[in-house]
Amino acid sequence: MIPPLALREKSKNLLGSLIREVSKDAMEKPGLIPLWFGEGSRTAPAAVVAEAHKAIDDGYQFYASSLGRPELRTAIADYVRRLRGVDVDADRICVTASGNSAIQIAMQLIVDPGDNVVFAVPLWPNAADMVQHLNGEVRRVPLALGPRGWSLDLERLFAACDARTKAIFLNSPGNPTGWLATPEELKAVVEFCRKRGIWAIGDDVYERIVYDVERSPSLLDFAGPDDPVMIVNSFSKGWCMTGWRLGWLVAPKAVVDTLGKIVEFNTSGATTFVQRAGIVALQQEDFVRTIRAEYAQARDIAFQRLSAMGRVRLTRPQAAFYAFFAVDGMSDSVAMCKKFVREANVGLAPGRAFGPEGEGFVRLCFATDPARLSEALDRIEPLLR
Repeated sequence: MIPPLALREKSKNLLGSLIREVSKDAMEKPGLIPLWFGEGSRTAPAAVVAEAHKAIDDGYQFYASSLGRPELRTAIADYVRRLRGVDVDADRICVTASGNSAIQIAMQLIVDPGDNVVFAVPLWPNAADMVQHLNGEVRRVPLALGPRGWSLDLERLFAACDARTKAIFLNSPGNPTGWLATPEELKAVVEFCRKRGIWAIGDDVYERIVYDVERSPSLLDFAGPDDPVMIVNSFSKGWCMTGWRLGWLVAPKAVVDTLGKIVEFNTSGATTFVQRAGIVALQQEDFVRTIRAEYAQARDIAFQRLSAMGRVRLTRPQAAFYAFFAVDGMSDSVAMCKKFVREANVGLAPGRAFGPEGEGFVRLCFATDPARLSEALDRIEPLLR
């Protein structure tokens, strides 16, 4: 008899995505409108696609530096300066094979067994799951939901930190909530982390998708070059490049070489010809403005329609492209989302996928064309009256 294969307990007990649980048997269902994953229906800008083809033809098919090609690191540094007016040198940039990879690498840099990281939740689950996989402790500080939307209690956030805290992790603009931290809150977090000697990690992946302000505030706006601040970013959302798998980290220069070593052990580096395409993406400001205007229109459609459904409670998201709404009388969001698939042929994400604080909610990605969005809302409305 073959003995059971030895697996690491943390790996064996990984829960997996509850969104995938809802979608796994319905991905190819005829006529289904899939609004469960965090991606729009647009593809990348034509100039980006053309550059990828050209890069392949030009021979960019070999390994690159684990920190990323120098010209992309320089382009990212220039982009940050244009967007934020913050002087970031290229040697503070680490290119990664996706935003998710950037989070993984950042956590591998700082978390030892028994350490903890403090998160504002509900939150896209991969960041917290990575801490647990490293035998660290996840400390969850819930955002509060009021008439004006989601808000952060700074006193509660800081009180969750102790001698084993390695970082505070903030995802703003927030997935799934659409929460947007204020500049004052982010400045306070930087000052607290600087004083305590712990990391402030900002997930800025949705920084270009904001509606009531010109740009999202960031921890980077208040951090000096040597402060314990790392910023995660990605090409996936602002440039519709989800399948391209390209992201980056901004970090103090003193740790970037170590980040490069961790990249080497994980992926050896981001795909070379995709990095060339990333340089062109960072120049596509007209595209970013266009999709933001489209998402703003879709946000208004989703908010107006959902607000009129009797069982739904929600606030207008300040950022990102999700309607995260509560459903009265719903105790199992996974079962509810399976019902949406079964009876309405619409794919939505269960709130519990974003932690226990998300139970009672459902996430709808409205980054799609208005006609398709309206059709999806028509289909789910009978289940939400």
